[in-house]
Amino acid sequence: MSPLAQTLAVSRWMPTAADTWQLQLTGTVNTSYPAQVYDIDLFDTPQATINALKAQGKRVVCYFSAGSSENWRPDFKQFAAADMGKALSGWAGERWLDTRSPNVRKIMQARMDLAKSKGCDGVDPDNVDGYTNKPGFPLTAATQLDYNRFLAAEAHARGLAVGLKNDVDQIAQLAADFDFAVNEQCFQYKECATYTPSRPRARQCSTWSTPRSTRMRRRAQRCVLRQRRCIFARWCCR
Repeated sequence: MSPLAQTLAVSRWMPTAADTWQLQLTGTVNTSYPAQVYDIDLFDTPQATINALKAQGKRVVCYFSAGSSENWRPDFKQFAAADMGKALSGWAGERWLDTRSPNVRKIMQARMDLAKSKGCDGVDPDNVDGYTNKPGFPLTAATQLDYNRFLAAEAHARGLAVGLKNDVDQIAQLAADFDFAVNEQCFQYKECATYTPSRPRARQCSTWSTPRSTRMRRRAQRCVLRQRRCIFARWCCR
């Protein structure tokens, strides 16, 4: 754990089922929506935009890819050649990362330090299911669980809420470690039923639709864990 993480309080904001969300990862962020939580890009969003959202009383969740390198990011050159595997199909400039690598984990720690310093309330780490793809490394379910728990612990150490992006097959094992979940194409892949509560009282969620023209602008659903004791809440599939 980095020195910054060690000095920060572990208390953190937790999203609730009643919160409304706005997801925008490209272009100039439109801050006029009456949403309570904004999910925006960690690197591309100017500090002034985050400051403006916070001044409005909004919560800010900052997106970054934790499982792939992106050759346009400012810290791209910090990845070693051995850290990067096969290309992500359909996404130019991205390659799967060896999430077992200490160097990769160090870079992710620095990204969460950046999120904390910019005033983000939570993080939305993407591509955390590399083992189900063909990353070019011998990643397994066990290595993925280890990495995802690493990400959750590092976020919490900085007082940040953390969401689980996809990784549907490991929801049950990771529910206690994460504060909310993001599924990009729940309806398309018929995954909504996977997000079933372990207790009826835990059923809570919100949904939204986004344009399909660019990555992550697809129909998305988000649910919130209640007190981190239950399996992820069921989606509101309408």
